Amino acid sequence: MKNERVLTGRHFMQGNIACAEGALAAGCSFMAGYPITPATEIAERLASRLPALRDEDGVFIQMEDEISSLAAVIGASWTGKKAMTATSGPGISLMQEHIGYAVGTETPCVIVDVQRGGPTTGIPSVELQGDTVQVRRGSHGEYQIIALAPSSPQELFDHTILAFNYAELYRTPVFVLSDAFIGHMREEVVIPEPEDIEIVTRIIPEAGFNSETDQGFLSENVAPMPIFGRGFKSHVTSSCHTETGKRNVTDAFALDNFIRKLDAKISKHRDEIIMVEDNTQDADIAIMSYGGVYRAACEAAGVARKEGIRTGTFRPITVWPFPDREIAEMSKRVKAILVMENNLGQLVPYVKAEASCPVHFIAPEILGTLHDVGSVVSKLKEIA
Repeated sequence: MKNERVLTGRHFMQGNIACAEGALAAGCSFMAGYPITPATEIAERLASRLPALRDEDGVFIQMEDEISSLAAVIGASWTGKKAMTATSGPGISLMQEHIGYAVGTETPCVIVDVQRGGPTTGIPSVELQGDTVQVRRGSHGEYQIIALAPSSPQELFDHTILAFNYAELYRTPVFVLSDAFIGHMREEVVIPEPEDIEIVTRIIPEAGFNSETDQGFLSENVAPMPIFGRGFKSHVTSSCHTETGKRNVTDAFALDNFIRKLDAKISKHRDEIIMVEDNTQDADIAIMSYGGVYRAACEAAGVARKEGIRTGTFRPITVWPFPDREIAEMSKRVKAILVMENNLGQLVPYVKAEASCPVHFIAPEILGTLHDVGSVVSKLKEIA
């Protein structure tokens, strides 16, 4: 295997490997992680690829656990590295305190969650969409998060790049919500030439930058990021702090400003962040699904149409921020929405809160497997 950062061309590639290659194409130069099924192939690939990059300071480090893994990622990011980790549900649980820390300190990083059956250690090799709400609300306090849900190995490549771009642009941790099904699937993955890949890199303040007087915002509420070792004194604190980085843990007005700034830099840019795939323009019933389940939804919609049920699909590619407006608009066109998830309905309350039509739910007959198309079509007939 060549040691170039971007392995251009057409490949028959596992999803986890595509994720690792997407990270490299995005400019990732640091990964810290701990082996955990079904995410281990990402670490294995980057353990081989990162140190082998010619003329680059690529680093992979296996940590003692997932807690220290994200701590190392946060530290690496503050030295200027594009940094990531990859884990599964149990590791996400362990990382929650550091996820909140990364949010509060506005640290760009990427966290890949290759979900598996749980709770607790569950069955490591069985996929589930059990962490959907956890990545949004797992850490304490009030904050926004960005999470992408790829549905194929190709999208694991593409969305990992996008996750790094969002992390750099909005100075925030970004999740890639994969699962054992997509992570271990093998399909064609097309990797374009480096010049055809859009890459975003954080803005670093110029020499002489003064946080007291200079705004220099990359976009609303997103400040330049001073990097350790490049001439700036930086106070990185998870405690409430002002726009200039000064700690303030006594003033409720400072806390209000602190939280609203963290929220606004994402919520005010929700139209640039949120992506959906809406194929419901001529449909009576919409199937809403995401991640690997979307593949079963597409198959079911096709079969249903052949049987005379005008069915379309709606997919949130960006699960968080939640596409509330897009679902509200779609619900005005259709008579009903059928939500398909590989869980017991984690997004159903969110869909019901926005929809102006009836919302139904169907889980797979056995959690951890894809939906049986016949069962979905039978449900659609009931709804119709």
